[in-house]
Amino acid sequence: MCRQCGRSFSPGSPKPALKPTSSGAALASSTSSRESFGLGGKIEGIFGRRGNRLVSCFECKRKHEVSDAATSTNCPGCSAHIDLRDYKITTSFSRSIRTRGELHLTSKGDLSSTSVLCKSAVIEGKLRGNLQCEESATINYVGKIPGRLSANYICVERKSDVHCFRRVRAASIDIKGKMTAEIIATGPVNIHKTGVLEGNVTAKSINIEKGGIFSGQLVIGQADLTQAELLPSGPTVAPPPPEPGLTTPGAEPLPAT
Repeated sequence: MCRQCGRSFSPGSPKPALKPTSSGAALASSTSSRESFGLGGKIEGIFGRRGNRLVSCFECKRKHEVSDAATSTNCPGCSAHIDLRDYKITTSFSRSIRTRGELHLTSKGDLSSTSVLCKSAVIEGKLRGNLQCEESATINYVGKIPGRLSANYICVERKSDVHCFRRVRAASIDIKGKMTAEIIATGPVNIHKTGVLEGNVTAKSINIEKGGIFSGQLVIGQADLTQAELLPSGPTVAPPPPEPGLTTPGAEPLPAT
């Protein structure tokens, strides 16, 4: 990693410099060969070229570009370490994960970490901790998830039968299998023709295809709306005191709010 600009690069030996030629024969031959194999050279250049991606810091949320081949980097703002590796869990794993890479929990994996933060995840095994995905989370699992689950997009596959004990937060969610959970979505909730959803849902909109099943309470609107916000929040006005010399009738009940 460059200490001056913060970008990562692959170290390598410098290429030998080309020797100048006295005549233009060598230059003409190389040009003609490149023209004859121009398509192959372009394809080789496309597949051999490595791009950059934009990552954000876990601490200060600053974004900067890094190479796709990099496995870690440091934030140029706060110098915090950022892990960029991909994780594939095939056995029992109990260490916390915080990476901008991808997570794959296989069917034989058992992830009991307290907190897991990643770019995207595919869940096929036991997940006992909290999972937070920056982009997407794909669930292809039959069982229970006791921790919190949040992602920008969640997809419950067709063969899934998952029961989430805590709230599931997402921008949008597609349900193709069976899911039992309380969902809070800032966008749409889509229940496909093979999908079954049981639980309370608070979302911007809901779409249920023919054959899909939904059982629970539904609130369409703001995801952060609470019951207390449905009541008037103005100050209570006390009744005026009775005038002197007048008999006060029996206390009347206050109007219901």
